[in-house]
Amino acid sequence: MKRVVVTGIGLVTPIGLTKEFRNGIFEGKNGADLITRFDASDVGSKVAAEVKDFDPTPWIDKKDLKRMDLATQYAVVAAAQAMEDAELEGKFDPERAGVIVGSGIGGIGTVVEQTLICEQRGARRVSPFMIPMLIVNIPAATIAIRWGFEGVNFAVVTACASAAHSIGEAFWKIRSGQLDVALAGGTEAAIIKVAVAGFSNMRALTTRNDDPEHASRPFDKNRDGFLMGEGAGILVLEELEHAKKRGAKIYAEIVGYGANDDAYHMTAPHPEAKGMAKCMELALKDAGIKPEDIGYINAHGTSTPLNDKTETLAIKKVFGDHAYKLKVSSTKSMIGHLLGATGAVEAAAVVYCLQEQKVHPTINYEEPDPDCDLDYTPNKAVEWEFEYALSNSFGFGGHNASLVFRKWSE
Repeated sequence: MKRVVVTGIGLVTPIGLTKEFRNGIFEGKNGADLITRFDASDVGSKVAAEVKDFDPTPWIDKKDLKRMDLATQYAVVAAAQAMEDAELEGKFDPERAGVIVGSGIGGIGTVVEQTLICEQRGARRVSPFMIPMLIVNIPAATIAIRWGFEGVNFAVVTACASAAHSIGEAFWKIRSGQLDVALAGGTEAAIIKVAVAGFSNMRALTTRNDDPEHASRPFDKNRDGFLMGEGAGILVLEELEHAKKRGAKIYAEIVGYGANDDAYHMTAPHPEAKGMAKCMELALKDAGIKPEDIGYINAHGTSTPLNDKTETLAIKKVFGDHAYKLKVSSTKSMIGHLLGATGAVEAAAVVYCLQEQKVHPTINYEEPDPDCDLDYTPNKAVEWEFEYALSNSFGFGGHNASLVFRKWSE
C-alpha cells in the first residue's frame, strides 16, 4: 500500500483565492452578503456567499471563457493554482496522472441561459457549445486536456459529498498503485435564481435576510438553514516516493477514506445518524487508527436544524467520551455551503489547520443548542496540538464521505 500526500492546493472561495482563504479561515472572515448576481426580491432567501471580483484571465484566455460554464472556470483556476503550488508541471508521467473532479449540479447556469435563448429566440440560436459547457465531467476533462493528464479521469456526482468522494477515490487510486499523482476536488456555480429558489422553496436555506453576516451559524440554537455558496477546490495528491523524488513540499498525508449511504430519505439524514456514524467508522478503519487518535473534526456543519443535530449525534456515537475532548468546527460558517465543491475546500482547511496546529473557528456561534453540546471552537481560532483530523461531507440522497488526514512527518 502506497502512502499518499498532499503537495498542492488551489481554491476559489467566497473569502478569496488560495492564500486569502488560508489567512481568512483563521481570522474568521465572513463571505456572506445580500445576493447581487440576480434580483432576489421574490426569492425567500436573499443572501448567499458569492465569489467576489472573480478574474480568471490570468489563467484562462478570454476566447476560451465564452466556451466555459462558470463552474468550469472556477475548477480550472483552482487547478492552475494547485499546479503552481505543487510545482508539478512537466514532472509526472502523463499516463499515471489522473483527474477526479466532481460537482453537485454542473453547468446549471448554462442550462438556464440556453433554455431561455431557445424559448425566446428559437432553437437555431442555441449555442453549439451548450452540451460540453453543461455536462458534469467537463471540468475534469478540461483540466486533463490543459495539463496533459492521460490517466484515470471522471467526475463524481454525489450532491454535497461530491468533492470529498473525488478526493477519496483519487486517494485509493494512488494508494493501490494505479496512479502516481492526481488532481482531485470539486466545483460549483449554482448561485442563480432558479437554483436558489429551488433550495429556498424546500426550506433548506436561511432566511436571515436582514442580517446576512450572521446567516450561517452552524450548531447555534438559532440556525435556520444553510447559506448558498460557490467556488472550487482542487488538491494535488501524490504518491509519497514520487513526491520525495522530485523534491516536492508536503502539506499533509491522507490516510483514510470512508463512503456509504443512509438508504433512508432523499433529503433528510437518518434520525439515529446510522449512516454518518458508520461512514466515520469506515474512514478510521481504513486509516488504521482508533477514535481517540482524532484531535479535530471539520464538520459538515451546514447550519440546518437537522444536519447539525444529527452530525453531533453521529460524532458522539463514534467517539464516545472522546467526543467532548476533541475540537470541532464548520468552515461553512464563513463561506457558506459550496455544494459539490465543499468537501475539497474543507479538506484544504483541515490541511491548513494541521500545518498551523490551530483550529479555525465556527463563527456566529452565540447561543448553545442542547442537542449540539460539543466543542465547536466558537468564534475564535484556537492553538491545538493534534496529529489526525477528520473531514465530513454528507449529501442529499444519503451520500456520506469522511476523510482522515495526518500531520506530515516521516
